[in-house]
Formats: sequence, C-alpha cells, structure tokens
Amino acid sequence: MTTTALDDVSTDDDRAGGTGTTGSGRGFALLLVITGALGILASWVITLDKFELLKNPKFTPACTFNPIISCTNVMKSQQAEVFGFPNPMAGLVGFGVVVAIGMALLACARFRRWYWIGLNIGTGLGAVFCMWLMGQSLYSINSLCLWCTLTWCVTILMFWYTTVHNLKHGIIPAPAGLRRTVVEFHWVVPVLWYGVIALLILTKWWSYWSTLL
Repeated sequence: MTTTALDDVSTDDDRAGGTGTTGSGRGFALLLVITGALGILASWVITLDKFELLKNPKFTPACTFNPIISCTNVMKSQQAEVFGFPNPMAGLVGFGVVVAIGMALLACARFRRWYWIGLNIGTGLGAVFCMWLMGQSLYSINSLCLWCTLTWCVTILMFWYTTVHNLKHGIIPAPAGLRRTVVEFHWVVPVLWYGVIALLILTKWWSYWSTLL
C-alpha cells in the first residue's frame, strides 16, 4: 500500500532547508489540528462532569450507561487524579499545544530539529500515560469511559504520525530501509494498536458483550 496524501509530507518546500528547519505537509498539519481538537473536546467534557460530580456526589455523567461503560466509576477513582488534579485538565493544556502546532504548520511554519523531537517525546509520553490509564481502567477500576477512550485513540494517532514525519525527514536517524518501510506501511501500527485495544476490551467483558448479541 502506498503512502496516502495524509502522510505524504515530503514535498520540496517541506524538506529541511539551509536554516536547519523542517515544515510539514497539509495532511499531517490537519491531523494534529483534528486530533488535538477532539482531545480538547473529550478533556473539556470530562472536566465539566468532574466538577459537577464534586459538587453533587449523586451526579451521573451522560456517558455512564451501566457498571461497565461508566464515566462515574472512572472519575471517582484515584487514577483520575494522578497529578493531584483531574487528569483532563492536563489534557486541555497538552491537546491545546498540539492544535497550536498544527495551526502553525498550516500557516507554513517550519521548526528546528529539537522542536520536532520535543513534539515526538511529548506525544510519546502522552501515549504511554494513556496506555497506563487504559490498563487501570480495564484491570483495576473495571470500568470504561468513552471520552477517555477517545483521548487514547487521538493520542496514538498524533504520536505515531509525528514519529512517521520525523523518520521520513531524517529528524530521527534511521536506516533508509526502515524509513521506506515506515512510510510505505504507515497504517500498520495504528491499525494493530487499535486492534489490540479492541481485543482487550472485548475479552475483558466478553460475558457482558455476549448478552448483547
């Protein structure tokens, strides 16, 4: 499968120039804007519901449908405040930064190598944190929050395609063969990643899902 327009960022004016800066294609910039905006939306909704829950312990968020799909159980857990404040408040800041970077790229901004590496590290840490939260949701809290699941999905996309961009432009050193493989089959990692998450969710509560068939 060839690289799609979304990930084809190696146009002439995208490559690092004499100033040592690198831009991106429109597709990648839009991906950052869209995934960041979805992350902000999810974080905002969770934050509002969290404040309502603090004011009224009997409040039931709209995304609570049953004991399994329950934002209430997730919000009341200790894992929902890892840093001493509601996790989505950090999401509002982090996803906001991603949207700002995406908008700058749409305006033809170009960044130095350290900036791209910083974005890769930041989105990578976000992906690791999301996967930790996923594990806590499935095997400790035993409930799933749909808005949280949305943040996992968008964080995975922004991390992976930032990595693809950086490998493609040589910002992250890698053998030419690896770069070509990543660019050609860029879709494989997110598809497998989402597939594993879906499989874990399916097997965790199979006894419940099977009653819906």
